[in-house]
Amino acid sequence: MPTDRYGWDARDVEGASGADPQGGPAYGSPAVGADANTDPQGEQPAASPGWSWGTGPDAVTTHAAGGSAAGTRSRRGPGWAGVAGLVMAGMLLSSGLTLGGVIAYDQVDGDSTPNAATSSSSPRTADAEPVAKNGESPDWEAVADKVSPSTVAIDVSTGSGSAEGTGVIYRDDGTIITNNHVVSGAQKVEVSLTDGRTYTARVVGTDPTTDLAVITMQDPPGDLTPASLGDSDSVEVGEGAMAVGTPLGLQNTVTTGIISAVHRPVTTQGESADPSDATYSSALQTDAAINPGNSGGPLVNASGSVVGINSSIASFSQGEESQSGSIGLGFAIPSNTVKLIADQLIDSGSAKHALLGVTAQDGSQQVSSSTYRGALVHSLEPGSGAADAGLREGDLITQVDGVPVNGAAALTGMVRGLEVGSTHQLTVVRDQKETTLDVTLTEAS
Repeated sequence: MPTDRYGWDARDVEGASGADPQGGPAYGSPAVGADANTDPQGEQPAASPGWSWGTGPDAVTTHAAGGSAAGTRSRRGPGWAGVAGLVMAGMLLSSGLTLGGVIAYDQVDGDSTPNAATSSSSPRTADAEPVAKNGESPDWEAVADKVSPSTVAIDVSTGSGSAEGTGVIYRDDGTIITNNHVVSGAQKVEVSLTDGRTYTARVVGTDPTTDLAVITMQDPPGDLTPASLGDSDSVEVGEGAMAVGTPLGLQNTVTTGIISAVHRPVTTQGESADPSDATYSSALQTDAAINPGNSGGPLVNASGSVVGINSSIASFSQGEESQSGSIGLGFAIPSNTVKLIADQLIDSGSAKHALLGVTAQDGSQQVSSSTYRGALVHSLEPGSGAADAGLREGDLITQVDGVPVNGAAALTGMVRGLEVGSTHQLTVVRDQKETTLDVTLTEAS
């Protein structure tokens, strides 16, 4: 695997065995902000070796937190791609600086070709029930007791080997949420409950754009415990967090830490040098240890509610054969995005994505003595929400609903997590003045 001059690399940390893998997950599906006037691949930035910070110091590129059991080989996964040029807001593209050594993000599993299917009728999901705390300190023992039965280990067989990951029981009919890269390329899927019982599962639907997937157990038992999904918008920096999963094949492993950041722009680059082979998200960042095998598992708060699905980690490379591991920089897909996409996958096997309708790049503008950073609008798609809202070429988007946008990748990740038809307030700098615009997102084709 190519590495840059600082020795960093990005690799998939899922488990792989058998024949030499044919590559990591493919993330080049149509994206949230696709421009109908570009070619089928969109307007692609040029790629170069190295790490990419999509929007300056707040955006990072990672690999997925897949896992491998002892005695198996890791399969090469997402690498870092230096990105330049334009990015479609909401697409799997980013722009910004290419640094010699930053952070690598791992993703879990191989390519998948799922069969779309719908879920069974009237399944039961879980209601949030707070777990007791000892004074002001979280009772992590009680949290683990609540969440572990809702967490499963996932074993996947592909044409090139095998892989391991984690999943979250979403409904009592055996519906499970995990990462797309965990079940990508799956020919056989098995899930193991916390008590050791193992069941065959099939893929219901996948969404490479958000790196989410839904699988369902065949002939599930009647005593499944669905997880309760919390409100990721209410998560605050500094609050406690627990990650549950199957790192390195060690099922039912729990680790604790805090929420280190919210709305963190994260770029996960696929194995291909093509910059479209990447995913972008506005992630929760945690220092709870996340390692190979944790991908698809829950990140929970002190009440035992799932606030994110663990998907990637940042790690150092120490050589071509090195395995990625936790350095206290883990990332999770927010639970509100998870629910939005998972419900669509259950209903139809696919998901719709919102379109802002701009092509943007990292930029900055002066207002009096202050410098504002954001996503600089290069062009607009006619008839899009952005065009209808009065956005103009040269506008600098600095906030979405009051959340800072420090560059094009941050805007991309934010739009990806929003609902088609929803209305949001953009803060823009135009002619050295701040103004706000209300924009209604349309559906990406």
